[in-house]
Amino acid sequence: MITRCVMSYTIDFRRKVISVRKAEGLTIRETAKQFRIGKASLVRWLKRPEPKNSTPRKRKLDKNALAKDVEQYPDAYQKERAERFGVCKKTIWQSLKKLGLTYKKKLYSIQKPTKATGWHISKKDNSMKKKINLLFLLMKVVFHMTLHELTAIPQKVTVVLA
Repeated sequence: MITRCVMSYTIDFRRKVISVRKAEGLTIRETAKQFRIGKASLVRWLKRPEPKNSTPRKRKLDKNALAKDVEQYPDAYQKERAERFGVCKKTIWQSLKKLGLTYKKKLYSIQKPTKATGWHISKKDNSMKKKINLLFLLMKVVFHMTLHELTAIPQKVTVVLA
């Protein structure tokens, strides 16, 4: 199967294909195979050789108005923006993403103090989770080795743990 990356065939080419089909008395399948085009395309061309004029889809949301809204209300929720513009939250999210305006979360978040712990700072970082998972995996390997073989911790593992 041969695939072609062609957006639209020219009107001259379409008319040539149709005229060759009529002149040689070929079937749709034979003509499509000879010119390496799709059968559905040829059927469509027989009905209408000229391509349809495509018009850009009208958008509900004006990007410039959204950018002004972000400048005017920088701390507004997407839900509030959606209500102001009369669209859904996903439309606001997608438009903000296309404009390159995404909400950046802080790396550290400070939680309210409790009596037992005082101030608690939790790091929101995927690399920390990966390190913890790796450490847990290494501890399981070491524990398994010490139970079954009663050997010391290998040198490589102590370097990683340090």
